[in-house]
Amino acid sequence: MEEFPIIGFDKLSLVDYPGKLCATIYTPGCNFRCVYCYQSKLIFNIKPMEKISIDEVIRILHPRMGFLDGITITGGEPTIHRALPGFLARLKSIGALTKIDTNGSHPKIIALLIKNKLVDYIAMDVKAPLEKYQKIVQSNIDSKIISESIQHIRRSNLDYEFRTTMVPGIITEKDLLNIAIMLAGSKRYILQQFRSNNTISEELTNTQPYSKSEMKQFKELVSPYFAEVKLRLW
Repeated sequence: MEEFPIIGFDKLSLVDYPGKLCATIYTPGCNFRCVYCYQSKLIFNIKPMEKISIDEVIRILHPRMGFLDGITITGGEPTIHRALPGFLARLKSIGALTKIDTNGSHPKIIALLIKNKLVDYIAMDVKAPLEKYQKIVQSNIDSKIISESIQHIRRSNLDYEFRTTMVPGIITEKDLLNIAIMLAGSKRYILQQFRSNNTISEELTNTQPYSKSEMKQFKELVSPYFAEVKLRLW
């Protein structure tokens, strides 16, 4: 039976699970190649990466539940791993709230996790307006799949957020508005400031992120479309 791969483990995070104290688990690999991704080390050359034993992670986490509220699973892209549902079930068995970060490329997995009550919070990255998706993620993914994941999340009774990384020269104000219209009525939307370190595309290394004042203007632009809009600035 395939074991869920873990290549990173933070025992405490104050930011990865909104309103909760959590541990964060990192899993390798991703089916997207977003040019601005700063987690390239989790995407390439994953086979030789040293894995952390699930039993060891559970041994550490179990006695900490009560102090910790939950566990965030991020990557990479967690939903590419078939063992994800079983691992989440094990985390639920020790009393953890569970959150996953996803790119939304596997709506059937998302639907399964929701149906079986294996996840309590879903954070989905919405990379671009649907018509620009393939160019930005550098994948032949059908944009209908992204729409399907969005609908599964919106129709669930879970806490959730959608989030977009604002990359100068790639995501424009017009793009942002189109995304906001697509997601209109959603519970929570996060605008993330671009980070130029360790990006997949070396061409972005010298790209300056949108300023804090520009990010605040973006927030004002899309705030009417959501119950809550937040900025994530680095």
